[in-house]
Amino acid sequence: MSAPRARLSAILLAACLLFTGQALVTPQGAAAADPGYLMVHFTGEGSTNQQMYLSHSTDGVHWNDLNGGGMVLRSTVGTKGVRDPAFVRSPDGSKYWIIATDLCIDCGQTWSQSINDGSRNLVVWESTDLVTWSQPRLLNVAGAIPDGRNAWAPEAIWDPQTNDYVLYWATNKPLNGATKHRIYYSHTSDFRSVSTPQIYIDRPGAQEIIDTQMVEVPSGVGNYRYVRASGDGQITLEGSNSILGTWTDLGDLSGIGLTGSQVEGPMWMKFNGANKWALYLDQYASSGGYMPVVTTDPSNPAAYQKQASSSYDMGGTKKRHGWIMNLTAAEESRVLARWPNTAVNRLQSYNFQDRYVRHADFDARIDPNVSPVQDSQFRLRTGLTGSGAVSFESVNFPGYFLRHSDFDFQLAYNDGTDTFAQDATFRQVAGLADSTWSSFQSVNHPDRYIRHYAYELKLDPITNATGRGDATFRVTS
Repeated sequence: MSAPRARLSAILLAACLLFTGQALVTPQGAAAADPGYLMVHFTGEGSTNQQMYLSHSTDGVHWNDLNGGGMVLRSTVGTKGVRDPAFVRSPDGSKYWIIATDLCIDCGQTWSQSINDGSRNLVVWESTDLVTWSQPRLLNVAGAIPDGRNAWAPEAIWDPQTNDYVLYWATNKPLNGATKHRIYYSHTSDFRSVSTPQIYIDRPGAQEIIDTQMVEVPSGVGNYRYVRASGDGQITLEGSNSILGTWTDLGDLSGIGLTGSQVEGPMWMKFNGANKWALYLDQYASSGGYMPVVTTDPSNPAAYQKQASSSYDMGGTKKRHGWIMNLTAAEESRVLARWPNTAVNRLQSYNFQDRYVRHADFDARIDPNVSPVQDSQFRLRTGLTGSGAVSFESVNFPGYFLRHSDFDFQLAYNDGTDTFAQDATFRQVAGLADSTWSSFQSVNHPDRYIRHYAYELKLDPITNATGRGDATFRVTS
C-alpha cells in the first residue's frame, strides 16, 4: 500500500501488510517436506490490480503466476478493492481464510481519505478446500477503537495459550499527543466476531508501524519461539516465547544494507524440510518489488544474507504485500487444478458478428463495442461437472460463471453445489449453423443450447434456421 512519495516521511509504511507465521505451522497429517508454496498478493493500483492474485513456487524462490496472471478473487463489498492479504489455516487444516485490507486507492479513495477516514472493516473469504471460496464479507475490527480511522494490513495466528486466533492490524488514531498507526489486536475463533481491540505494538514518539509479520520457530533454532519482522522506519526484528507476551528487540537489517528507506512489507517463508527461512522484502524505493533475504536463524540480524538477483524469479506480475503458505501435496494438487493458465477468450455471435457474449450487471447478453472489454472475456474451464465439457468463468469476476436459471442466463458466483455445476456446464459441439464454429449444449437439458434472443442469452431448444444461427458462436481471442 505504498503512499505517494511526498507523504513517505510521515507514513513510510503506509502501504504494507501485516503477516504472521500461521500457515508456516505444519497442519496435522502434513509431511515434513511438502511440495510447494502458494503466495497470495495484489499487484498494484486500480480496481483490477487491488484484488486477489495467486502465485506458486516449487522451491520458494522461483514463482509462477497462476490463472494466467489474472485475479482469482474479487471483492464486491466495502470499497470493492482489497490489498495486503493474509492466509490463515486452521490448526487441523480443515478450514482456510483470506483476510485483507478493504481499500481501493484511485478507484474510490485517496491516500488522505484512507488514512484519516478509511474503512474500519477487513474483507474476509472462507474455504474448506483452498479453492472454493465463500463470497467476501466485511468484518468490523476498528469500529470499537475510539477515533480509530482505518484498518490496514491484517494478520492472524493461532495462539495455543488462548485456544483461538490473535487477529491484528494497523489503525491510525490520535493518542498521547501523536496521531499515527499502531498495531491493535483482538481475539476471534471464526473471523465473524472479535473481542474488544487492544493496543499490541506502539513505537515511541511519532514513529508509525504498519507492517509486521510473525513466524513460529522450531525448538533448537535461536532463543525464541516467535520472531516478528516489522517495518517501522527499519526492518526491525523482535523475539518472544508468547504471542501476547513480552517481546525483545533483536536489532534490524541495516547492518546488511537493508534500511527502511529502501524496503518494507516483510513477508516470511520457511523452506520445506530445512531450518532455513526467506524473509521477502518489498523494494518500494526502487519499485523493484519483492526480494528474498535468507537466514538459518530468524532471531539473529547478522545471519541474514542478500541473494543475487539471478538466484530468484518473482514471475510475470508484480507481487505486492502478500503472504506465503507452505502447501501439502493435496492442497497443491487442488490449487494447480483450479487455476491453470487457461487462455482468455470471447464468444462472437455467428449471425451478429459485431456482437460478443458479455455480462452487464450480471445479466448475460450479446453486445457490440463492449466496454470494458473484460466484460466479454471468459476462461473456458474444464466443466464444473467434469471433463468432456466446458464452463465459462468471467475474467474480471473470477469465481463467477455463466449459468442458466429458468432457462435465462446470468453471471453468478459458484456456490459449490451440484445444481450450480450442472447449470453452468456445457458440451462444446460443432456449430449448428456452421460446423467450423461452435454451439454449446446444456448437460442437464441436452435438448437445449445457449442462444441469443432479442440479444439476451437464453437456453432454448433449437428447431429452425434462425435458432441455429442464434446458437452458433466463434471462440476467439
